[in-house]
Amino acid sequence: MEVVIDKQYPVAAGLDAAWAVLSNINELATCMPGASITEQLDERHYKGQVRVKVGPAVAAFAGSIEVLHLDAARRSLKMVGKGADKAGSSASMELEAVLLPAEGGRCTLQGQARVIVSGKFAQFGGRMMTSVSDMILSQFAETFSQKAQALQGTASVADTSGAQASPATTAAPAAAKELNALGLLWAMVRNFFAGLFGKKKA
Repeated sequence: MEVVIDKQYPVAAGLDAAWAVLSNINELATCMPGASITEQLDERHYKGQVRVKVGPAVAAFAGSIEVLHLDAARRSLKMVGKGADKAGSSASMELEAVLLPAEGGRCTLQGQARVIVSGKFAQFGGRMMTSVSDMILSQFAETFSQKAQALQGTASVADTSGAQASPATTAAPAAAKELNALGLLWAMVRNFFAGLFGKKKA
């Protein structure tokens, strides 16, 4: 099953700070809920994992990441990630992202994700997979914006003082929380009924 999501997200920081996060794969991975880099093989290839919590149980998906394109001039990135669990289910995602200037000294993260799943994930259906993928990317964009904003704040303090800001002055935001499948499912049910009642009122 294949799902394609094309979205734009506001970033509460300028292009330079946002690009510093986008071009740092180790830092970028921490924006994705439950994801982490476990090993860097070279400048383009990484190993990682995604942890998914379903109630008290935690499942780990091991996989790989390959950076296909990284353009500092266009501030664009293209990468592909593949992973599988021990039960034989697999997923892959090809991500293209570019940073665009926005008003007020901020920028916009424009991205397209092509997700392909097999095994038990394919049983959920296209509509549910799209909703889950959309929520995950929204969490990713929120954490990305926070990291870029914190980095820009650190640079501003350094420029003002004429020296590097201490880590205690502007602490970087925490990584995205572990992916909670039950939380995502509840959010989907809530959004479904909210849309249903909204249509009735109209």
